[in-house]
Amino acid sequence: MANSSRLVSFLNLDQSNIMPQITKNLRLILITVSMFSWSCAAAEQVTFSDSWNEQTFSLFSSNEFELNGDTLEISSDGTVSILWKILPSVMWGANQANWNWVVKASVPPTDLTLKGGDDRNLSIYFLFLPEEYASKTTGRLSELLRNEHARVLMYVWGGRHNPGEILPSPYLGELGKSLILQRAGTGTASEQVNLAIDFQKAFGDNPSKLLGIAISADSDDTHSTILATISGFHIYE
Repeated sequence: MANSSRLVSFLNLDQSNIMPQITKNLRLILITVSMFSWSCAAAEQVTFSDSWNEQTFSLFSSNEFELNGDTLEISSDGTVSILWKILPSVMWGANQANWNWVVKASVPPTDLTLKGGDDRNLSIYFLFLPEEYASKTTGRLSELLRNEHARVLMYVWGGRHNPGEILPSPYLGELGKSLILQRAGTGTASEQVNLAIDFQKAFGDNPSKLLGIAISADSDDTHSTILATISGFHIYE
């Protein structure tokens, strides 16, 4: 009986020490799973489908955009144009984004502040507009880029500038800023950006509603060639 009593006491003591640790571990696991599930639920994949429109600047200058669901293939041969879309209103509150991009053929390094000499491999535009104006827009890109209340934050692969530099747009003035992520050249990269933080750095204010996104390739000034791919594009809060 003495041995049995000691065994019962040992088991009770062991459980009293182990159970709080098990409970703590389970709590951490549940929190981690919950955060992961929330992140996955909040993230919206940007798909490349018929919902995109192309904005050209010349009858004879247009990039080739091949939309393949998760992937966008881009070819630019001495040309420039922009692929763009208006986001559904449920996505207007997004303030973060991530994507993968690959450049197989690159324009040379250029000065991205110089009008008429600012070729770059890729730019991803995030177009912001206050909600009271966003709900009234006709959805034409040319109209948005002329709206004095609009702000355009561009993430760029190209130019001769250092990654992290924020540059004024030679075409949009104070309405648009370029943030350099990759210098001109070929390669592969995965990006994750905080739109709210970068917007604050670029414009000194908090972003309004994320009304639309756009993608461009620009090789007309240097008469060069760009071959590039964008994939795994997500935006989320």
